[in-house]
Amino acid sequence: MHLNRIDRPIRFAAVMTAFLAVAGSLAACGGAAGKGDVAHGKELYAQCQACHKLTENFTGPMHCGVIGRAAGTVPGFDYSEAMKASGITWDAKKLDEFLTSPIAYVSGTKMGFAGFEAAADRADVIAYIVQFNGDRGVCP
Repeated sequence: MHLNRIDRPIRFAAVMTAFLAVAGSLAACGGAAGKGDVAHGKELYAQCQACHKLTENFTGPMHCGVIGRAAGTVPGFDYSEAMKASGITWDAKKLDEFLTSPIAYVSGTKMGFAGFEAAADRADVIAYIVQFNGDRGVCP
């Protein structure tokens, strides 16, 4: 198929628009790690609630606003030196890596949770937490 000079810019613009839409969706979700079953994630999050709450610090720091936040920076929470010095900025991929084995991922963390072994479980918990990240009705 031969495209004339007029069609080339239009086709290029359409291809670029589609590419940018897909790239933006992946970035917003944090890549593949950001996909998950929110309802199942809510069930699994019950395990997290022994130490964490979405909207306030508890035994662990609050989870609201975690995406894009530097680790160890929630005001009013006493983090381990290891977490404060980790250099992590949380996104879905980093949360997935961390939730595999928090103690191994950040040696010296105060978090005593062994982790979620199944990748699907981690994705589901992350999907549950991430849905509130920009929701001002839930997260202050």
